[in-house]
Amino acid sequence: MDKIWKEMYEAAKAVLSPRRISDYVTAGEVAAAVLSKSGKIYTGVCIDTCSTLGICAERNAIFNMVTNGEQEIDRVLCIAPNEKKCGPCGACRELMVQLMPDTYKDIEIMLNYVTGETATLGELTPYWWIG
Repeated sequence: MDKIWKEMYEAAKAVLSPRRISDYVTAGEVAAAVLSKSGKIYTGVCIDTCSTLGICAERNAIFNMVTNGEQEIDRVLCIAPNEKKCGPCGACRELMVQLMPDTYKDIEIMLNYVTGETATLGELTPYWWIG
């Protein structure tokens, strides 16, 4: 496994912090790190609410990247509560596809940090509904 994946893992691990925000909101059970094309790592955590207004860690990290003026993703890694296999849900995949419709298939996704299993977004999402 290369150095960048390790850096991304450490960045995500640093924000992984399961906590109850209120009776209706929890956060931090899943953490993610996104590597932009410029080489900067952005992080985010999941935020779960009782009324489906929450957000996945991957989208939170992507929104952090966009907030900071970037929009091209190179790699994505997430850490689940048990730190086992973790991949982006359909909504996260859809956001990545819409951000990079011509090159989304090249985004690298860490599926299992323990085993080093990766896939491209193109392998996980070979056909896009608009394409």
